[in-house]
Amino acid sequence: MAVNYRHHGYDIINRRLDLLASRISSQIQNSGYEALPIPASERYDDERICAVFSHKLAAHLAGHGWIGKSCMLITPEAGPRVRWITILTDAPLNVTGTSPDEKCGNCTECVDICPVSAFTGSAFKEDEPRETRYDASRCEKYLHEGTKWEVCGLCVYICPHGRKK
Repeated sequence: MAVNYRHHGYDIINRRLDLLASRISSQIQNSGYEALPIPASERYDDERICAVFSHKLAAHLAGHGWIGKSCMLITPEAGPRVRWITILTDAPLNVTGTSPDEKCGNCTECVDICPVSAFTGSAFKEDEPRETRYDASRCEKYLHEGTKWEVCGLCVYICPHGRKK
C-alpha cells in the first residue's frame, strides 16, 4: 500500500508534470523562442536536500502565493496542495502578479503537527537560507526510517488554507 501511494501520488504525477512542461516547451520553441523545462522534483544536492531550481520561490515571486511556515508555497485557492513545474524562456511574458504577503499570521498548525519538529515557525524572508526555518534532513530521515508510508504530508494536510470551505 505504501509503495502504491508514493508511486501514484508522487512519481506518476511528477512524470505527468514533466511531460506537460516538455510539451509546452516544444510549443514555445516552435514559436521561435528558447525554452528549458525544469523537472517537477529532481534532487540536485543530496547534502542540502534540494533541487537546482526552486519552483516554490519562482511561483511566489510570480505572485501565485506566499511561502508559509512549512516552507511550502501556500496559494489562496488550494493552500499548500499544489505541485509546480517551471519553464525558463526568453519569450516575452506579461507580468501578471506580485508576491503576496504571508497570511499565516499566528497559525502554527504545520509546525505543531510535524512529527520530527522540522520547522522553526519563523516567517519566510528572501534573504535568509531555508535552513533558518526548516531542517530538511529531519524529514528525510523520518521518511526513510520512521514511517511505513514513505510519505508524510501532515503539514500539507493540516494547513487551514488548503481545507475545503
